[in-house]
Amino acid sequence: MDKKWQEIIKHEQQKPYYKELETFLKNEYDTKVIHPIKEDVFNAFLYTPFSDVKVVILGQDPYHNFNQAHGLAFSVLKGNKIPPSLVNMYKELHADLKLPIPSHGELTNWAKEGVLLLNTILTVEHNKPLSHKGKGWEIFTNQMIKILNQDSSPKVFVLWGNNAKKKASLITNKTHLVLQSSHPSPLSARHSFFGSKVYSKINRYLEENGIKPIDFQIR
Repeated sequence: MDKKWQEIIKHEQQKPYYKELETFLKNEYDTKVIHPIKEDVFNAFLYTPFSDVKVVILGQDPYHNFNQAHGLAFSVLKGNKIPPSLVNMYKELHADLKLPIPSHGELTNWAKEGVLLLNTILTVEHNKPLSHKGKGWEIFTNQMIKILNQDSSPKVFVLWGNNAKKKASLITNKTHLVLQSSHPSPLSARHSFFGSKVYSKINRYLEENGIKPIDFQIR
């Protein structure tokens, strides 16, 4: 992990709420099956150095079955069936940029291109979605969003669905672009996600600001 993220996270880890979160997580990992594995919890920050962040895509909490979650929102490790929301993300990618639909669901390429794939909750108990809601992760990730908002380098914040849209109030810096639509899940993608051309809008904004666009092709 780059030095800037290390400093930011270390500072946050000194706060009382994070100490409580740590105590909670230690007990959870010791007594239950938790996803992702400990070593992967901060992978979003590992793969996308602070100074490289061009785009922030917000998810909610990790996938809750074995060998799926690996610390990047919407991404699953290779060998898994592509989740429904990601299937729809790929459909829009193909419709928007004419890129081939990938054969797997691992988005590490995007992370290395400068897309911070950040869940607002970073851990989950096996087969219990949202089981770590309200334990402190939201405070932590809100702080990460605020710090990214304060940075002067233009970024695109992508807010899909009502939970993500609530974070819009944290993004006050006029340097950044906020893109909002319905969630790509099968239940809501048809409302405003399909046809949103989110990928071309991201790259147009980056290019307008003299920043190299994202190569969205998954290999």
